[in-house]
Amino acid sequence: MTHDVVSVAPDASYREVVNVLVDSGVSAAPVVDARGHVVGVVSEADLLHKVEAVGDEAHRRHFAGRRRSHALTVGAVAADLMTAPAVVIAPDASIAAAARRLESERIKRMPVVDVQRRLVGIVSRRDLLWIHTRTDADVRSEIVDHVLLRTLWIDPAAVEVDVVDGVVSLAGRLESRSLAGLVASLVSKVAGVVEVIDRLAWDQDDSRVVRAAGYPFGTPERLMRPSTN
Repeated sequence: MTHDVVSVAPDASYREVVNVLVDSGVSAAPVVDARGHVVGVVSEADLLHKVEAVGDEAHRRHFAGRRRSHALTVGAVAADLMTAPAVVIAPDASIAAAARRLESERIKRMPVVDVQRRLVGIVSRRDLLWIHTRTDADVRSEIVDHVLLRTLWIDPAAVEVDVVDGVVSLAGRLESRSLAGLVASLVSKVAGVVEVIDRLAWDQDDSRVVRAAGYPFGTPERLMRPSTN
C-alpha cells in the first residue's frame, strides 16, 4: 500500500477537491474527519455529475428524481459528493483478498484502515500489480529465508526452490505430509508468486491424525508456531 495518502476533509469545497485530485494526479481520495476516520471516498466520477449538469436544465430535471445523483449535482462540499460508507480493507489483509475486494466492488483503489477505521494508507490496482514485478531472485530469497527458515524452522537444504517468471517449483522430502502442505500453502502467499508446483515428498502421512477430532496439538501451522509463553 501507499502510506502517503492524499485525502480531503468533509467540508472541503468542490473546487478544493478538484484541485487536490488534479494536482496529485489521483482519481479518488478518502474523505477523512478531524479524528482521522475515513467517512467516505470522493472520486472523479462523483465530481463529473456536477460538470454534466452545468447549463443543462433537462439533465438536472432527469436527476432530480434520483436522490443520490441529484445530491451530486448540487453538492457543494466533499461530504455531499462522496460515496459512503467507503469500501476499506485492513492492513493485514492478504494481497489476494485486496485484489478480490477491488474486483468485486469494481473500484480502482481503497483506503487501508486500522480497527478504529483510521486511515493508514491506500491500496490500488497498480500496487497489487507491482508485486509481480519482483525478480525471481527476490521471491526465492523470501521463500528460503522467511518461509522455510524463520517461519517453519526448516533447514533450507531440505527443500529445493526454483523460481522462473514467478512460478515456484518445490522439491525435496519432509517429515510429514501436513508440513509439506503447509510449506506449499505459505509459499503461495509470498508476494510475486504466480503459481506453485508442489513436488514435495514426505516420510509420514499424518493427514488422518491432523483431521481427527480431539487432535491435541491443533493444526500443523499452530504446531510450528513458536510458543508465546
